[in-house]
Amino acid sequence: MAYSGKKKSQKGKAYIRKIKPLIMIYGTRSSGGKYRLVCAGCTNIYNEDRLKCPNDSGLLRTDYTNKRIVLKDAPGMGKFHDWLPIHEIMTTDSGPVTYRSMELSAELGLNNLFISFNGYWPEKGANIKTCSFKELEAFPTVQKIKGGYNSLVLASAGNTARAFSHVSAMTGVDVYIVVPSTGMPRMWLPEEPSESIHIIQLGKNCDYTDSCHLAERIADLPGMVAEGGARNVARRDGMGTVMLDAAVTMKRMPDHYFQAIGSGTGGIAAWEASLRLREDGNFGNELPQLHLSQNLPFAPMFNAWNAGRREIITDIDMPDPKKLIHEMYADILSNREPPYSVPGGVYDALISTRGTMYGISNGETKKAQQLFERYEGIDIFPPAAVAVASLIEAVNDHKVDSEDHILLNITGGGVRRLEQDYSLHKIEPESFAENANVPLEEIIKRKVLA
Repeated sequence: MAYSGKKKSQKGKAYIRKIKPLIMIYGTRSSGGKYRLVCAGCTNIYNEDRLKCPNDSGLLRTDYTNKRIVLKDAPGMGKFHDWLPIHEIMTTDSGPVTYRSMELSAELGLNNLFISFNGYWPEKGANIKTCSFKELEAFPTVQKIKGGYNSLVLASAGNTARAFSHVSAMTGVDVYIVVPSTGMPRMWLPEEPSESIHIIQLGKNCDYTDSCHLAERIADLPGMVAEGGARNVARRDGMGTVMLDAAVTMKRMPDHYFQAIGSGTGGIAAWEASLRLREDGNFGNELPQLHLSQNLPFAPMFNAWNAGRREIITDIDMPDPKKLIHEMYADILSNREPPYSVPGGVYDALISTRGTMYGISNGETKKAQQLFERYEGIDIFPPAAVAVASLIEAVNDHKVDSEDHILLNITGGGVRRLEQDYSLHKIEPESFAENANVPLEEIIKRKVLA
């Protein structure tokens, strides 16, 4: 079942940053009995919202009272309210859309290929207007904190910033977002930017991880609150709706799940959603095998996994990381401190699901991007093309069978389609910082830093 592309002319510990041991993302607000948080490391249970267990570095996971999901009569991801850590049902039309592939599946010789399209494609019912599945994280996160804090702080390589800016413009919740200069071309919105959006642009020699470090410092200021990244259960459970929507559409869990990763949070979210679906009992008992991919040459998790290591070793897995990141086609998939080794992180997700990882070259990514767009008829982002390329590799290496139920997560796309319906507005930075160590007072005062 090898695919050659000739048929027609027609893709741990390093993560544990210096987070204060008991930082609360939402204060000590109770979960209201809808869920509790369980530490993936020590299994301690908490009934109030928080980012971190005080005992270890394990990720906290939501344990919902309702073990069987009942879909709500709500648009978009709001239908999955039972398994989102929020109390008001969301009314946004943003949400994952799962459909059975016909053209690409035939080209690859796969009879049960399903695609989760997370972008803008109204003909398919896809209405994510920032064209990225990061919007699935932004809506529940902002809704969860609304009314509790005025200023949410986060870092982004571009797509997450765009998603949170979009939700900020819709809700009025202030967001302070640190973005490296390489991410600024991704800073646009399908509406006029609002005054609640505060973008801080880092210098040319900085990357996403530098943005994270500066965001942590800003979050320590009075009136600010850390969004939390991978430790934020609202983000992970929001992304987990990709797996929920697929299972509902397929009436079962897939055998295989394909996604490109930078931090790996989406892969963790898919695993956690699968665990809930298994406990529900209506979608099968076998967890989907995770097929996670990174874009070479920057692929620290791929390198560590192939070496059989739980730990990422900086000098071995990502020597001269900023140079490697600069050489990536999908540079947004770069995180020097991913949640790989922590309990409940990417390593554990791969072990639990008998998963595998792929290192995809720039050339393979570009070919996969062209292939997908030719056969499925919609434009996609480079990270999504990395996932397509890993599916092609899995087909060639006989890691999947023609009758297997496969879910391919297209994590972003449809910008060219969006431009037919909306005028895109650039988001200008409010402040500039040469590096992550600049004086914080100057950033908040909106001064240019050198």
